[in-house]
Amino acid sequence: MGNRNGWWRRKSTPAKVDTYTRWSFHSFSVAELTLIGLSTFAQGDAALAGWLTALVLAHAVFSAVFASRALDWTRGLRPQPVRLLWAYGAITVVVAVAALGFQEYRPGDDHAVSAAGTVFSGVVIFGAGMMTLGVRDRRRGLALVAGFAVGAGLVVLPLGVPGPAALISVLAVLFGAGFLAFTCMFSVWLLNAVYELDTARETRARLAVAEERLRFGRDLHDVLGRNLSVIALKSELAVQLARRERPEAVEQMIEVQRIAGESQREVRAVVRGYRDADLAVELTGAQGVLTAAGIDCEVAGEATGLPAEVQSALAWVVREATTNVLRHGNAGRCRVRLGARDGRVTLTVENDGRSGTPDGGGGSGLAGLRERLAAVDGTLEAGAVGKDGFRLVAEVPLASESGVTR
Repeated sequence: MGNRNGWWRRKSTPAKVDTYTRWSFHSFSVAELTLIGLSTFAQGDAALAGWLTALVLAHAVFSAVFASRALDWTRGLRPQPVRLLWAYGAITVVVAVAALGFQEYRPGDDHAVSAAGTVFSGVVIFGAGMMTLGVRDRRRGLALVAGFAVGAGLVVLPLGVPGPAALISVLAVLFGAGFLAFTCMFSVWLLNAVYELDTARETRARLAVAEERLRFGRDLHDVLGRNLSVIALKSELAVQLARRERPEAVEQMIEVQRIAGESQREVRAVVRGYRDADLAVELTGAQGVLTAAGIDCEVAGEATGLPAEVQSALAWVVREATTNVLRHGNAGRCRVRLGARDGRVTLTVENDGRSGTPDGGGGSGLAGLRERLAAVDGTLEAGAVGKDGFRLVAEVPLASESGVTR
């Protein structure tokens, strides 16, 4: 049981919805066999019920195969199963007509007529409804259902079925298959929507990274663009003056040296500002992002009074942990606790999705965090907790008293 739960929890949300949808359609085949095939044993003799159940079983197995291939098509994993769609429709017609044929061998037997009619209507309902998985246009799906409903009426009328009874068969197929078709179409729409939302979330994360890189690039361009232009012009002027043996060439090169040193200091300031992060801002942002993603996030503790270098290091821990919970994990809740004790600040990030481990548990993400914490004599511990949890603990010594609230 634990292995099965672990297998399920390791799946992403879209994968869970995909698995649930597939097994739901497989359960339709089981329902078809149970409700239609096995019910014939209560309506006729065992021999007739056995033949009818065999027909329903063959149709149910083909339904399961068709549903699996059709779902692969909707996910873009294989081409549209056109031949399989036509084959499924043909099998549906053959099984339904064969069921009516059995009753001809028992003329006047009400139980045989009832059993054959149940199989006929049930197979047509399940077949017409499930076939809509193989078409993309909803109008085509509805036309498919209506066509099978009309066809059911046209088949039973020549067999001597009264007009009102034939009309009831048409309505039964129309509403039954229509409801099943609606279920199929809605399930496919929901599955595609979940995958699209997951893709959008990944795209949003990549865009956020790209936007930050562009901002950093613009800052560097603003700092270096003007200074490099001035350096180029003054260097060219110094070359011309030197060729003329003018003493002003030395002054121009001194000016170039000054501008280059100034540019170097400005670049360092830009990089320092890029690397520094505010812990309070990161904590608030993490809670907002995780909550928006449907993850219950609780943040305890205040960052007031922490030294800037400690805040920056711990802020990167919060940022990295939050990113990996969103990108790799399937967590339902996340707890972030910040506290100070015995001259050390402890940041704990714990979630219930083990697949949310940064970089799978030992990649460059954790290594980068350890490097940042090592710069302030801090430590980082990360590992599994319980059956499916993951905990990340960062500790940094306090250089001075802080106002951290536990």
